[in-house]
Amino acid sequence: MGEVINRGLMRNIIKMLMDLGPSVYQDDFEKPFLEVSADFYRAESQEFIECSDCGDYLKKAERRLNEEIERVSHYLDAKSEAKITNVVEKEMVANHMLRLVHMDNSGLVKMLLDDKLEDLGRMYTLFKRVPIGLPTIRDVLTSHIRNTGKQLVTDPEKSKNPVEFVEALLDKKDKYDKIIASSFSNDKTFQNALSSSFEYFINLNPRSPEYISLFVDDKLRKGLKGVKEEDIEIMLDKVMMLFRYLQEKDVFEKYYKQHLAKRLLSGKTVSDDAERSLIVKLKTECGYQFTSKLEGMFTDMKTSQDTMQGFYSAHGGDLASGPTLVVQVLTTGSWPTQSSISCNLPSELLTLCEKFRSYYLGTHTGRRLSWQTNMGTADLRATFGNGQKYELNVSTYQMCVLMLFNNSDCLSYREIEQATEIISSDLKRCLQSLACVKGKNVLRKEPMSKEIGEDDVFSVNDKFTSKLRKVKIGTVVAQKESEPEKQETRQRVEEDRKPQIEAAVVRIMKSRRVLDHNNIIAEVTKQLQPRFLANPSEIKKRIESLIERDFLERDNVDRRLYRYLA
Repeated sequence: MGEVINRGLMRNIIKMLMDLGPSVYQDDFEKPFLEVSADFYRAESQEFIECSDCGDYLKKAERRLNEEIERVSHYLDAKSEAKITNVVEKEMVANHMLRLVHMDNSGLVKMLLDDKLEDLGRMYTLFKRVPIGLPTIRDVLTSHIRNTGKQLVTDPEKSKNPVEFVEALLDKKDKYDKIIASSFSNDKTFQNALSSSFEYFINLNPRSPEYISLFVDDKLRKGLKGVKEEDIEIMLDKVMMLFRYLQEKDVFEKYYKQHLAKRLLSGKTVSDDAERSLIVKLKTECGYQFTSKLEGMFTDMKTSQDTMQGFYSAHGGDLASGPTLVVQVLTTGSWPTQSSISCNLPSELLTLCEKFRSYYLGTHTGRRLSWQTNMGTADLRATFGNGQKYELNVSTYQMCVLMLFNNSDCLSYREIEQATEIISSDLKRCLQSLACVKGKNVLRKEPMSKEIGEDDVFSVNDKFTSKLRKVKIGTVVAQKESEPEKQETRQRVEEDRKPQIEAAVVRIMKSRRVLDHNNIIAEVTKQLQPRFLANPSEIKKRIESLIERDFLERDNVDRRLYRYLA
C-alpha cells in the first residue's frame, strides 16, 4: 500500500482474470483484496482517530474513499466499486460514528457552535453512506438545539427585554437554517427536527406569545423606518414562522390586538401596508375568524375620519375659536375590551364633547357612546415663566392635570386627584412622567423624588427649556405586562376558550352522535390545536356544563359514554 504501481500492467492482469470467468476474478482476486483492504483500513482508522480531531479525520476518510473509487476506475472491475467503498465506509465511518460525533472540542456540537459548514457538510456526506448515519447526526443536532434553546428561553436575563428575546430566537433559527441549507443538503428530516425543536422550547416560556407581539409592536412603531419593502416582508415572514410554533396562538392574538389598538390610536404605526400585510398572513394561517376583529379596527379608523369630516361640516362655524377635537369611534366587539374609565375633562372640552355626542347619536340611531379617556392624546400650547412657548404632546390624563394649572400656581396630589378623578395608579404614572423625567419635567414636585407620594405638591416648572419646539411627553409605563396584568390577560384568555371548547364538543357529538370520553378529549384537542392546546380537565368541565344544559347525556350503563341530544 502506498507504493507506485504499474496501472497498465494491473489493468491487463485484471482483464485476464475476468476473461477466465467472473468466479476466477471474484475468488482469486476480489475476495482476498477486500479482506486485506478491510484489515488495512481497520488499523489505519484506529491510528487516525487517536491522533486527529474530528474534522481532520473526516478529511482523511473522504480522501481514502475517493482513492478507492479512482482505483476501480483505473484498473478494477466496475462491479467492485460498491464492495470496496462498503469496506472503507464500514471501517472508517460506521465503526467510529459515535466517537466522531461526540469527540471533545471537535465533534458535531463544536462544529455547530463554530459554524464549521465545510466539516459539517463532509460529515453529512460520509454518514449518509452508512446505515443509521444520518439519524446519528440528527439526534445529536436535535438534542443540542433543544438544550441551547431551553437555556435561551428560561434565562431570566434574556427575558428582561422582549425584543432582544425574539431577536435571539430569530438569530438561532437563521443559524440552523443556514447550516441545514449549506451542509445538510436542505434535508427534509433535518428541517423537521429543527421545527420540532423550536416548537418544544419556544412554548417552555409562557410569555413567548406576548414577547413575539411586543417584537412586532417595536418594529411596526419605529424599527422599520427607511427599511425596504422586501426586507419588511422578510421580517414579517420570520415573525409568522415563530407564530406557527406557538401552541397558544389565541394568547398571541390577545396581545397583538392590544398592541395594534395602541399603535392605531396613537398614530404610531410606521407603515399601514406592513400592518395589513401581517394581518393577511395571519388570515392565511388561521382563517377569517382569527383576523376579522383586527380588520374591523382598520375599518373603524377609516369610518372615524369620515365621521369627523361630517361633524366639522355641520358645526364648523361654531367651533372655529375653540379647541379642535378628533374622535375615534370604536366598535365595542372589535377592540380590546376596556372597562369604561372616565375622568373629569376640562370645561373647555366638555361642551365640545357633548356637541359631538349629539351629532353622532343624531346620525346613528340605537347606539351608545362611552368616552375612553384613558386611550386619548392631546396637543397643548404652553407658555413658561421665561416666555418660552412650546407645543406639548401629552395623553388625555396629562392634559387634564396640566390644564388645572391655568387657574392655580400650586396643587397637592390629593387636590389633583379630587379635581380629575383619575384612578390612583394611572394618576401616579401620569405625574411621574410630567415631573420626574429629565428633559420633559414641565412640572416641579416637592419633595423631589422618583416616586409619587400622596402628600406631594406640584407646580409649573418655570425654568423648563427644550431644544425642540414640539415636546412629546410619554407616560411612564412598563413595556411588559406586570404580574397582575398578566394574570388578568390569562383569565380573559381562559374565559374566551370556554365557548370554543363547547362549540368543538357539540360539533363532534353532532356528527358522531355517541362517543366515549377518551375519544372526545382526543378529537376536541385535535380540532382546537391550530388555536391553542386545550387542557383535558377544562374539556371535562365543559362536557359537564353541556350535560347540565341538556346538550349531551351520559349512557345509563357505561358512564364514560356520551350521547348527543338533538
